[in-house]
Amino acid sequence: TMRGYSRYGTAVGFMVLLNALLIFATQATEGVLTDHLLVQLHEDAQNEAHQVATQHGLQSARKLPFGDGLFHFYPQETSKRRSKRSTRIKQSLQKDRRVKKVFEQEGFSRQKRGYRNINDIEVNMSDPLFTKQWYLINTGQADGTPGLDLNVAEAWALGYTGKGVTIAIMDDGIDYLHPDLASNYNADASYDFSSNDPFPFPRYTDDWFNSSHGTRCAGEVSAAANNNICGVGVAYNSKVAGIRMLDQPFMTDIIEASSISHMPQDIDIYSASWGPTDDGKTVDGPRELTLQAMADGVNKGRGGKGSIYVWASGDGGSYDDCNCDGYASSMWTISINSAINDGRTALYDESCSSTLASTFSNGRKRNPEAGVATTDLYGNCTLRHSGTSAAAPEAAGVFALALEANPNLTWRDMQHLSVLTSKRNQLHDEVHQWRRNGVGLEFNHLFGYGVLDAGGMVKMANEWKTVPERFHCVAGSIQEAHKFQSGNKLVLAITTEACQGKDNFVRYLEHVQAVVTVNATRRGDLNINMTSPMGTKSILLSRRPRDDDSKVGFDKWPFMTTHTWGEDPRGTWVLEVGFRGDQPQRGVLKEWTLMLHGTQSAPYIDQIVRDYQSKLAMSKKEELEEELDEAVERSLKSLMSKNN
Repeated sequence: TMRGYSRYGTAVGFMVLLNALLIFATQATEGVLTDHLLVQLHEDAQNEAHQVATQHGLQSARKLPFGDGLFHFYPQETSKRRSKRSTRIKQSLQKDRRVKKVFEQEGFSRQKRGYRNINDIEVNMSDPLFTKQWYLINTGQADGTPGLDLNVAEAWALGYTGKGVTIAIMDDGIDYLHPDLASNYNADASYDFSSNDPFPFPRYTDDWFNSSHGTRCAGEVSAAANNNICGVGVAYNSKVAGIRMLDQPFMTDIIEASSISHMPQDIDIYSASWGPTDDGKTVDGPRELTLQAMADGVNKGRGGKGSIYVWASGDGGSYDDCNCDGYASSMWTISINSAINDGRTALYDESCSSTLASTFSNGRKRNPEAGVATTDLYGNCTLRHSGTSAAAPEAAGVFALALEANPNLTWRDMQHLSVLTSKRNQLHDEVHQWRRNGVGLEFNHLFGYGVLDAGGMVKMANEWKTVPERFHCVAGSIQEAHKFQSGNKLVLAITTEACQGKDNFVRYLEHVQAVVTVNATRRGDLNINMTSPMGTKSILLSRRPRDDDSKVGFDKWPFMTTHTWGEDPRGTWVLEVGFRGDQPQRGVLKEWTLMLHGTQSAPYIDQIVRDYQSKLAMSKKEELEEELDEAVERSLKSLMSKNN
């Protein structure tokens, strides 16, 4: 059941609590009883609780904040089970005129969440690297933080392993002869756009990395289980297709578009661990054909449910910003950042407001087993895969588990599930703190909505109802030139009704784009923030110290944020543009157009109300009717919140 969904309210009163205590006390006689007692005193004796306890051989009594006249009578020392002495104490208390009732307390087990012994988890794999795949089940291997993983064990235990789902690795090819990949290789959905043939085998080079990248990514997703070879894929019964498209002297729009649109009715998920150069000074994205191919993919792929594009956010570190990468910042892709095995951000991680969620890369310490364990070229295995390159395929594997649980999920459903089920877990960063947006969703500028939770996602996917139709609204535009300089921040505002009263009204946000044209004497010193009417501040552009551009700037560049997900966009949006850096700079902003994307009806709230009204009708308890609004509010908070 949904936590926070209260079937009983204050109207039920003390009798329900007392009856429940009686029931639990009765059941407790069958378990391990302790020498702690729940005692109800008569009203005129409640001030004598400590005296009553000590007179009967106990240390003291503590008044309980719930119920009427309830006290915890506790002993000097706690033993594992009740002694004969405590039986005598109970009997004597029952004879005391000041005591109304005595309830024995059952002892039961509770376990600290976090640390898990791999031998205690019922996942038995014969694969030699499985115990080193900390990102699957983290028990503290390689100096990592126990419990910090993708929670795949829960999804596997529910029977989801990626059956019937095909993931395409768009990269430098796949060693499809590898014994850990061969059984899951989908040859019919594979193609080599570098050599124009159906055999995307990597080209041998002296640079091993240049030809092993795709094979390593493929193993993370679909490496077979229990075959005594390497490790296990996140979705180890899924099919993997190879699309070789990176291995030529240059990229073309035709090759990119052809790869992204290859067999969209057979391929469910496309995983891309590449993008424009992560040098901290490049601003680039998909060209015309590729944009059209991606649009066709989300609208027509998978029988109209939409192709799912998973993108690595980038490896430019603090010198770069993934909102300058038009692939990672696209609304049509799910941009994935990485965390290392102790919950911190990797030194190469880029931050941006378009990142939706995170998975894992390597450890920061020089532990030889802290990398991502996966398949390698020519039948080999490796423990040294890393980077956001490693993060995107892990996400693709989690999405494959969700698609097996519910094949009807649309590309937008998958994004909503990522937002709702990703967890803060133990992810942390010294600079970017966790915050909540206007509807209570917890997000981080580096990690998005947190680390993907495979168990949580498949459970929610099982009962998921497709989100309402998506609408697009141009909320407003400022076209006049506005000059600004170091020390003087430019602040602009757009007040909008979000197309209310029109067919394209947007009431509940998904993605928000700020299309900006701006030039500066030094583009890398630009800093752009945008604040929503509900007070959520998105960092659209951070300083990029290596970007010396003074001519091109940003020309109608669509900066995107996912941080206002679920918010009401009506009201005033504020854009702040300024400089950060040691040298004085000047700039001019020529355009800011605000684009809103989302739904008119509530994706989750309507269902909560219907469920509650159904329970209300079945219960026939008139006293619960007045609690409807309160219960809906509690349910929303429960749904929208994240466990730390």
